[in-house]
Amino acid sequence: MREAVARLWPEIAWIQNAKLRSQVTETWIKALERSPLKADDLNRIPFTLLVPNCPITFMEHKRCVVHIARESARAMQEFMGRALPIDMDTVIAGAILADVGKLLEYELGPDGKSRQSERGEALRHPFTGVALALECGVPDAVCHLIAAHAAEGDLVKRTTEAYIVHYADFMAFLPFKNPKNVKVK
Repeated sequence: MREAVARLWPEIAWIQNAKLRSQVTETWIKALERSPLKADDLNRIPFTLLVPNCPITFMEHKRCVVHIARESARAMQEFMGRALPIDMDTVIAGAILADVGKLLEYELGPDGKSRQSERGEALRHPFTGVALALECGVPDAVCHLIAAHAAEGDLVKRTTEAYIVHYADFMAFLPFKNPKNVKVK
């Protein structure tokens, strides 16, 4: 399972803190062990169920979000860092873990297409993602990003790192909500 996570997430190597890097890896391992989905499914299922015939896979979206978040944080550090400190490891770890709970929220139906699981109907991925991460010892600062990256986060005061991941995620999601933007495969 560790090898599968390494194949899915080369970006985990960007996390400088070895303990946090291990906790992020362990969270993904635990999610894959508990998920009805297999690691390979993540490279073919759509990243969202909210866009009909979504042409972008879960991993394409997730990796894009991590790259957007990292580059945004770098630009903010360069131009505003003296007044706005940003913990890059927290940004990267939070972006990698933001949708880990979807592994418990999604399942494949008899037709082989992804759908919301019974658990997913009761608990959205920010909740299950935080639960998985806490089990693996992920720090609260990173769990805050998991909890606050989606609409649920609109109810809390986000940290700077949480704003970065939230907007990176929505940058890679909202254009697909407008059918005029989307080329279906």
